[in-house]
Amino acid sequence: MDGQLKPQPLQPPDSHHLSAAQGWLGLGNHTEANAELEKIAPQNQAHPSVLATRLEIYAHTKRWDLAAETAAALVKVQPKEPMAWITLAYATRRKPGPGGGIPQAKAILTPAQKRFPKEWLIPYNLACYECQLGNQKAALAWLNKAFDLGDPKELKPMALADPDLEPFWAKIREI
Repeated sequence: MDGQLKPQPLQPPDSHHLSAAQGWLGLGNHTEANAELEKIAPQNQAHPSVLATRLEIYAHTKRWDLAAETAAALVKVQPKEPMAWITLAYATRRKPGPGGGIPQAKAILTPAQKRFPKEWLIPYNLACYECQLGNQKAALAWLNKAFDLGDPKELKPMALADPDLEPFWAKIREI
C-alpha cells in the first residue's frame, strides 16, 4: 500500500452487518444491503470496506451523485489506492448536473495518472474521455499508453466492445 496505513478490520457486530450487506448485494437486493450498512456504528461508516460497499449500492441503483460523494470519501481515506480515484472519476462522469460529466472525470484522472503511472486502467479511461470529447490525437496517445501498460490481448477485445472508443475501432483492429 506504499506507506498507507492498512485499515483495521471491522469487528462484530459491524463486520456481520457488512457481510450481510455484501450478501444482499450479491442477491441484487440493494435496499436490504443499504439497511445493513445503516446498522454499522457511526464511527465505522467511513471504513473503506463500508464506503466501497455503499458505492457499489449507489452505482447499481444509478445514484451517481451519491456514488461520486462516496467515492470522494473513499479517496480521502485511501488516497494511495488507484481504484478509489478510478471509481471517483467513473461516478463523476455519470453524475447529473453541475460537477458531473466527462471533463470533470478527466480532471480527476489526469493527476491520478501521474500518481499511478503503471495503472493501465487510468490511461484507458482517459482515452475514452478524450475520444468522447473529440480529441482524437490525445485519445489515441492514451489508448497506446494503456496498451503499453496492460495486456494488449485482454485490452483489444475490451476496447473493441467499448462504445466510448467506437470512433477508433478500425484503428484498434490494426493494433
